[in-house]
Amino acid sequence: MKHLIYDRLEEKMVSPIKNREYSLNSDAEDLLIKQAKEGDNNAFEKLYRMNVSRVYAICLRISSDKTRAEELTQDVFVKVWEKLNSFRGDSLFSTWLYKIAVNTSLIELRRRKRWFARFINFSDLLNFDKKVSISMGTSIDLEKAVSYLPEKARLVFILHDVEGYKHDEISKILSVTSGTTKAQLHRARKLLREAMEK
Repeated sequence: MKHLIYDRLEEKMVSPIKNREYSLNSDAEDLLIKQAKEGDNNAFEKLYRMNVSRVYAICLRISSDKTRAEELTQDVFVKVWEKLNSFRGDSLFSTWLYKIAVNTSLIELRRRKRWFARFINFSDLLNFDKKVSISMGTSIDLEKAVSYLPEKARLVFILHDVEGYKHDEISKILSVTSGTTKAQLHRARKLLREAMEK
């Protein structure tokens, strides 16, 4: 079944950036979810098209690699297909979906870090202050600076300041309290300010 989903996603894969054609009210979305749970591939495809752009954006921001983000986006939707029956509607479908996207991306990021750590010692590179040095008068590569933030602070910064989520939504996606997300956002902004002042 997994290969069938991969084949369908590859067959139907559209550029996540260009995909803005679907948007539905919550009743129509609930109906699609119900139909997809019953095995309706067309309903699942519509859910995919409604959400692929945001999922891709999250995967891209976490992985900082376009090719990897495309692969992660497919992995996310395969997991969503496999776990769709576990979605009970306690939260918004998008919150549940983006939580899967964040977790899938983080698991892959950690796996890759462990793999690279076997060949190169990155211990000196883990300190944000040493990795990012932005001098005045040069153009600031914000994407690069954000990619060097500590993992939790980076995730909250991306979800809040880039993707526009509120703290209560982020707390559900990351399974932490909203106080924690506020603290991590403050930390991320502080580190970015410090990097820009160097």
